[in-house]
Amino acid sequence: MQNVAQGWFVLLLTNSAFWLGVIGFAGSIPYLFISLLGGVVADRVDKRRLLMVTQSVMMVLAFLLAGVAFFHARSYAWVRLIHLNSVWWVAAIAFFNGVALSMNSPSYQALVPKLVKREDLTNAIALNSAQFNMSRILGPSLGGYAMALIGVAGNFFLNGVSFLAVLWALAQIRYPEEKLSRHESVWASLRGGFAYLRSERQMRVLLSMTAVVSFLGIPYITFIPYFAKVQLNVGESGLGWLLACSGLGAVLGAVTVAARGVIRHRGVVVTCAGIAFFAAIIGFSNSHRFALSECLAFCEGYSGILMISCFNVSIQHLASDEMRGRVMSIYTTSFLGLPPLGALLAGELSRSIPTGHALSFMAATAAVAFLGIFALSRPLRELD
Repeated sequence: MQNVAQGWFVLLLTNSAFWLGVIGFAGSIPYLFISLLGGVVADRVDKRRLLMVTQSVMMVLAFLLAGVAFFHARSYAWVRLIHLNSVWWVAAIAFFNGVALSMNSPSYQALVPKLVKREDLTNAIALNSAQFNMSRILGPSLGGYAMALIGVAGNFFLNGVSFLAVLWALAQIRYPEEKLSRHESVWASLRGGFAYLRSERQMRVLLSMTAVVSFLGIPYITFIPYFAKVQLNVGESGLGWLLACSGLGAVLGAVTVAARGVIRHRGVVVTCAGIAFFAAIIGFSNSHRFALSECLAFCEGYSGILMISCFNVSIQHLASDEMRGRVMSIYTTSFLGLPPLGALLAGELSRSIPTGHALSFMAATAAVAFLGIFALSRPLRELD
C-alpha cells in the first residue's frame, strides 16, 4: 500500500517520470552500499533482534511519511516548509527507509534456512515468496481504493500500523541457537565473503545474472504509476489492479515452485524465465490497452518469480551455513542495490525519449545479455 501511495503522491507533486526515478533511486541506493555491511552484521549478531530494530525504524518512517502527506494538504503557515518541499521529504524518508531495509534483508534471507530442514528449503523459499507476493495482490488493490476513501496519508498511516503485526510475529518464532562470527574484523569478514564467492563458479554466474535483472529489468516497477496515470489513464484503482495482476502472477509462480519441490535444470529454467520476464516488460511498456497491460503484468509476475526463486534457491543451497549471511548480503546488493541506478538511468532516458521506449530498450538489452551468458557459461548450463 505504501509503494502505491508513494508513487502516486510523487506524481501528484511533480507529474514527472523523472522524479519517480529519483525517488526510486533514493529508496534503493542504500542497498548498493549498506547491504554488504548488513550481511557481515547478520553473521555476528542475533538475527531476530536485528530484524526487530530495523522493522521498528521502518514503522516510525511510515508514520513520518503519513505526517508529510497529511500536512501537505493543509495551508497553515507553520507547515509551509513541508508544503513547499514535500517531494524532498519523500526522497529523504525513502532513503532512510532503504537504509533500514538494506540492514534488514540479509538477516531475513539468512534466517529462513534456520526455520526449516534443508530438504524443505526449496518449498520454504517458494512459500516465503508466495506470502510476500500475496501482499502485492492485497496491498495495491486495497491501496488504490483506500487512496480514494482516506487519502494518501491514510495509506501511509495504515502501513505504519501494520508493522505491529510484524514485530509480534518476530517475537513468537523459535529456532536453534546459532554460532555467531565475532572473532575477526568486519572488513576481514567481508573479504572472506568475496573470497568464498570467487571459489564458487555457479554462484558467480547466478549473481551476474541477478545484476543484469536488477539494473535493466526491475526498475520498470518504479514507472508503473506513470503508465497507469499517463499512458493508460486509469487512475488510482487502475494502478491497484495492475500491481495486483503482477502480484497474482507472482503468487502462482511461487506456488508452482513449491508444488514442484525440486527444480531440475535450473540453469535452463532461470534463463527462459528471465527472457519471458523481459518480453513481458517490453509488451507492457508499449501497451495502450488496460486489459492487455493487466495480462502482461500477470506474465511479468509469474515469470519473474520463477526466475527469482531459482536464483534464491540455488544460492541458498550452494552457500555454507557459516557464510550464508555474507553470501546473501552480496545477493541482496546485486538484487536490490542496482535498481536505483537503473531507475535513475530510465528516468534520465525518459527526458529524451518516451518512457516506454526507454524501458523497452533496457529490457531488450537484458534479454540479449541472458542469452549470451547462457551460451558462454558452462557452469550455468550444468546447474541442476
